[in-house]
Amino acid sequence: MLGPNGAGKTTTIKMIAGLLRPTSGKITVCGHDVAGDYIEVKKRIAYVPDQPFLYDKLTGLEFLRFLADLYGVNGAQRESEFERVIDLFSMQDYIGQLTESYSHGMKQRLVLGAALMHRPKVMVVDEPMVGLDPHHQFILKEVLKERATAGMTVFLSTHQLSVAEEVADRIGIVHMGKMVAVGTKKELHNLGGVNNAALEATFLALTREDSDVVVQRQLHQG
Repeated sequence: MLGPNGAGKTTTIKMIAGLLRPTSGKITVCGHDVAGDYIEVKKRIAYVPDQPFLYDKLTGLEFLRFLADLYGVNGAQRESEFERVIDLFSMQDYIGQLTESYSHGMKQRLVLGAALMHRPKVMVVDEPMVGLDPHHQFILKEVLKERATAGMTVFLSTHQLSVAEEVADRIGIVHMGKMVAVGTKKELHNLGGVNNAALEATFLALTREDSDVVVQRQLHQG
């Protein structure tokens, strides 16, 4: 999901995660109504906000254990999942330290690892690349593509058009609270004014400040 600042991306994500209640309409995740069946929804999703939230007086490992308890990750699977996410995001050197000492990038790696630990069916992520170094940005993109191939749905909001180009099967552009275009990369490229224009051209054309009318387009169903 792409869109200018204030377009409604984070609000949409918070509604999907159950943190805000829609004023109208209905949101379902894996067939469950977010408003009426929110416990079943929360069992199936992982939510990573744009600003990572941690408990300062817990170590990184204690935070992972806390999340594992919440999601019922037990037994042999529990320790193997800890090892897997710690290794995946190279957290060995600081996982035993209090999170109050972490840099933004270290916090981001921890919350991403924690989100993947219970192997959710749906992962909702708001600006996941902020604070990550290029190496871990690459790792995250590869992990998201791998999980999506295995069947997990990734709903991702980003300002980085290159990230959308690399990882998305479908891209939605939001402007002034409306979804103005949804489609594959190729379909959105073709909206840019010339055949196979860059995604940037399409984005700028559909979200320009002087636009008087927002035309909603549904380009792809699937």
